[in-house]
Amino acid sequence: MGKNILISGASIAGPALAFWLHKYGFNPTVVERAPAMRDGGYAVDLRGAAVTVAKRMGVLAELREAHTGVRGMSAVDASGRSLAEVRMDELVSSEGDIEIMRGTLGRILYERTSGAEYFFGDSITAVEQDGDGVHVTFEHHAPRRFDLVVGADGLHSNVRRLVFGPESSFRRYLGYHVSIFSTDNFLDLDRWVALYNVPGKLAGSYQARTDPGAKAILGFKSPELRFDHRDPQAQLALLDKAFAGERWIVPRLLEAAQQAPDFYFDSITQIHLGDWARGRVVLLGDAGYCPSPLSGQGSSLAMVGAYLLAGELFAAGGDHHVAFRRYQAEMRNYVALNQKMATDGAKTLIPKTRSGLWLRNQLFRLLPYLPKANTLSKDIRRAANAVDLREYAPAS
Repeated sequence: MGKNILISGASIAGPALAFWLHKYGFNPTVVERAPAMRDGGYAVDLRGAAVTVAKRMGVLAELREAHTGVRGMSAVDASGRSLAEVRMDELVSSEGDIEIMRGTLGRILYERTSGAEYFFGDSITAVEQDGDGVHVTFEHHAPRRFDLVVGADGLHSNVRRLVFGPESSFRRYLGYHVSIFSTDNFLDLDRWVALYNVPGKLAGSYQARTDPGAKAILGFKSPELRFDHRDPQAQLALLDKAFAGERWIVPRLLEAAQQAPDFYFDSITQIHLGDWARGRVVLLGDAGYCPSPLSGQGSSLAMVGAYLLAGELFAAGGDHHVAFRRYQAEMRNYVALNQKMATDGAKTLIPKTRSGLWLRNQLFRLLPYLPKANTLSKDIRRAANAVDLREYAPAS
C-alpha cells in the first residue's frame, strides 16, 4: 500500500485531499509555492455534492457561518443608475448552496489538516517515476521519494507540465479574460453586487458580509492574449488597454488594481485531458479539469474530486492503478456537465451585443415572476449533483 503521497498545491483541492488521506491512514505532504496560505480572493460557490462533502468533513457549520451574505445585484448604467435588480434567491433555487470567499474556504480546510506536512515557499522541479515510487526534486527542500504524486496546483499546473506536457496541449480558451482584486467600497454597497456592461465588457464591484472593503471584477471578450501569468505589471497593462475610456467607476477600479495586494488576472480557460493519471501521478481540481470561473463550480469540483480520489485509494488498498481508474470513472460526467455551465455564465455576465444586454436586463426584471423550477435552475442542480458520493469506510 502506497502510503506516502505528495500533493502539489495548497489552495482548495490540496488541503481537502490532505484531510481525507490522513483520515484514511495515508501520510500526505503538501508543497505550495506561496510562503503561506493565501487569504482574500474572490467569492466561490459550493453546491450540491460539494455541500455533502463539506458535511462529511465536519466543516459545514463553519462554512455556513463564513458565508458572504450577498443579498442581490444591480445592473447599472454609466451614471450608476439601476437598470435592473435581482435578489440572489430569485436567480436559482439555492437548496443549501454556500457562497464563501475563496481564501476563507482554503483557510478552513487547511486548519483541519493537522496530520499533513506542509512545504510552503517551495515548488517541484523534477519528477522521476520508476516501478517502486516517484523521486521528486524541489527548489529548496532536499529530494525525496514518494509513493504517489498529486497535481492539485491549479490552471497553470507545474505537475501537469512536468509529467503530462505543455499547458497548450490541454487548454481550451473560452474567449474572455478576467481580473479580480480588492478595492475600497467606493459605492457604499451593503452585501450587494453592482454590474456595469458595455458590449463584450463587464465591470463590477461587490461587498460581502465578511469583508469591510469590496472586490472588483473586470472582464472582457477578446482574442486570446499572450502574457506571463507571473508578471502582474504586464497583466495590468493589458487591463488598462482593454478598459481605456470606459465610464462608471472603471477609472477608479483601474487605479485600485495597481495597488491591490491580491491582484488576479487570467484568461477564462478550461482544461481538458483524456486521462488524468500517468503512472504514479494524478491530477486533481483545476489542474486536471478546470471548468473556468464562469461555471461557478471550480471549488465544488475540487472538493468532490478530493473526496473521491482519497476514498478510492483507501478502497483499493493503495493500489493506484485501480484507484485512479475508479476516480476518473466517477468524476467524468460530473466534470463534463459542470464545464458546460461556463458557456451559459458568459452569456449572462458579458453579453456581446447591446441587444444581448437589453435581453439580459429584461430577464433580471422578470425573474421574480418566473417559477423557481426554471430551466437554468434545473441545469445547475443537475450538474451540481451529477456524482455518486459513496461512503468509504473509515480507516481502522
